[in-house]
Amino acid sequence: MRLFVALDIDADIRDRITAFRTQLRPLAPDVRWVGPETFHTTLQFLGETKKLDEIRHALQGVGCAPVKLAFRGAGFFPTPKAPRVFWVGIEGDAHLQELVTAIAQALAPLGCTRDQGPFTPHLTLARSGSGRPRPVRGERPASALRRVRDELAKSPSPDFGTMTAHEFFLYESHLSSAGPRYEKRAAYALR
Repeated sequence: MRLFVALDIDADIRDRITAFRTQLRPLAPDVRWVGPETFHTTLQFLGETKKLDEIRHALQGVGCAPVKLAFRGAGFFPTPKAPRVFWVGIEGDAHLQELVTAIAQALAPLGCTRDQGPFTPHLTLARSGSGRPRPVRGERPASALRRVRDELAKSPSPDFGTMTAHEFFLYESHLSSAGPRYEKRAAYALR
């Protein structure tokens, strides 16, 4: 099964981001837009694994305070000049990094390692090509996302609101031609 650990997003923030996405979507109809029902903040991607029970158990030991998150700004990976992924920015308090670190430490003995480099919280709205932040051989930046970039440059930076996450989740991702579907496999309180 394909697993990841994530925070959910409050309904009012999800609605604001959905309206923003809906407004920009006609500018880039040929990219893959993420459905609002799948919006989340990934803390660690685990990939394909058969260790569901061990991962569930390991995450029970993660202790962290609730996490305050602000959803503001928008940008592109890898760069605005060569956009491949369009995202909304997420700013977290100090507890966000503590949570990411605690999850990584709990899962490391199971062979689940976090991506290298700093944790960059974001919410993906659209992808082009392979959807990876860095292009694979032969892929080019999406010209449609350049139109989104140009439109964003004309407006003030968006602010979608703040929330406090009181729990995090272990998700299973079911991939299909219609797009991913995410199933919560476990919930963990933040206190």
